[in-house]
Amino acid sequence: MKILVTGGAGFIGSHIQDKYLEQGFDVTVLDNFSTGKRDYVNPKSTLIEGDITDENFVRRVISEGSFDLVNHHAAQINVRYSFDDPVLDCSVNVIGTLHLLKAMIDFKVPKIIFASTGGAIYGSPQNLPVDETAPPNPESPYAISKLTCENYIKNLAELYGLNYTILRYANVYGPRQIAKGEAGVVAIYTERLLEGKPPVIFGTGNNTRDYVFVSDVVDANLRAIDRGNGGTFNIGRSVETNVHEVYKAVSAAFGDRAMKAELGPAVPEVERIALDYTHAGKELGWNPEVDFINGVHQTVKSFGVDVAS
Repeated sequence: MKILVTGGAGFIGSHIQDKYLEQGFDVTVLDNFSTGKRDYVNPKSTLIEGDITDENFVRRVISEGSFDLVNHHAAQINVRYSFDDPVLDCSVNVIGTLHLLKAMIDFKVPKIIFASTGGAIYGSPQNLPVDETAPPNPESPYAISKLTCENYIKNLAELYGLNYTILRYANVYGPRQIAKGEAGVVAIYTERLLEGKPPVIFGTGNNTRDYVFVSDVVDANLRAIDRGNGGTFNIGRSVETNVHEVYKAVSAAFGDRAMKAELGPAVPEVERIALDYTHAGKELGWNPEVDFINGVHQTVKSFGVDVAS
């Protein structure tokens, strides 16, 4: 099987690339290295450097690739940045995805696995953990762009017979995560402590996220190759974790080297979220395996820290 992984030099995409290669698939990585790293491109992969916002480039890649599957992780992923530049957010996330979908249809690539967001699409639901039947309530340009892509995928699939699996991620964390954006708080706190700077807790710190370890996300992408056709699935742990708990877990990993956190101003963000993964369990056979403390320890170790026992 020939697979194109867009954003394959990034945090999540590079781990997926490695797993697909491990399974014996022929993998091509497409990345513009805006956030991805060349070191994350497996030497067994074919690398194509370029931008999904370039329509002619995308069409050339798809027409020449003879791919059986596109795993689409290339995106503008920073929620806060999407407020500052919603045009760029839309250009990458929506227009770039449309270039990809149009080329897939024209050159008969049968399936796409699309990385979406469960952490942002639902907004601030009243009942947690939230399942896929809850109405979307996007509260940021980023969430709007991801939901728009989902709708385009479903519409074009119905019109042209394209197959798809949509994975709505909770807050993914783990080795290779960049210390940027609110989703990367474990990496951000780790990096600050390594630099001898105190972590910053914005607002009350009582806002919660559902943290899912990157190896569990990779497993979902492996299962989605031949399962979940035409479906949308939450990929999370159904557990709320607040910022104070994140800080405590990272600090515990550092032991005596940890520093007291500082308080910062509140920022606009979803107050609480946790994703019900029951649907993924039934249709994909997927369940999260890595608990939060273990995942934090693995993440901190990946920065070269001798984790406290």
